[in-house]
Amino acid sequence: MYAVIRAGGKQYRVAPGDVIRVEKFATGTNGHVDFPEVLAVSGGEGKIGKPESEARVTGEVVEEGRSPKILVFHYKRKKQYKKLRGHRQSFTAVRITEIAFDGQSFKAPELAKKQPKVKKAAAAEEHDTETAHAKPHAKGHAKKKSAPKKKAAKKPVAKKKK
Repeated sequence: MYAVIRAGGKQYRVAPGDVIRVEKFATGTNGHVDFPEVLAVSGGEGKIGKPESEARVTGEVVEEGRSPKILVFHYKRKKQYKKLRGHRQSFTAVRITEIAFDGQSFKAPELAKKQPKVKKAAAAEEHDTETAHAKPHAKGHAKKKSAPKKKAAKKPVAKKKK
């Protein structure tokens, strides 16, 4: 099951569960995206056609960011003309959640929610409580002694000539 959609002037072949990078969407989508332009839909192997009724492709925003920098270098030989510009294109990564047409609906499997990472301070406190309950070490940690400082060598005094 897949569909061909148009977004941001480009066409994408998508299936439920796919993650695609499209041109930057407006921020007011609230995490859900609807692709109104569905060009073709396939319900099974080898079957493809234009949707007769309203076909619907929906997705959820996974991330927003900017692509790697592309250097644009203009150069004209023998004319001392060089121009270097950089460009980073903004994108929105969308996970396709559902493709629906002709009364059929194909949904992507639910993803498990990731647990938030424990901050380092909280992890250090847990580590300290674990070590406090464990057996203390036989040897205590002694502070390392520094070597005594050397005295500066005296320079010989030059003798005066008479």
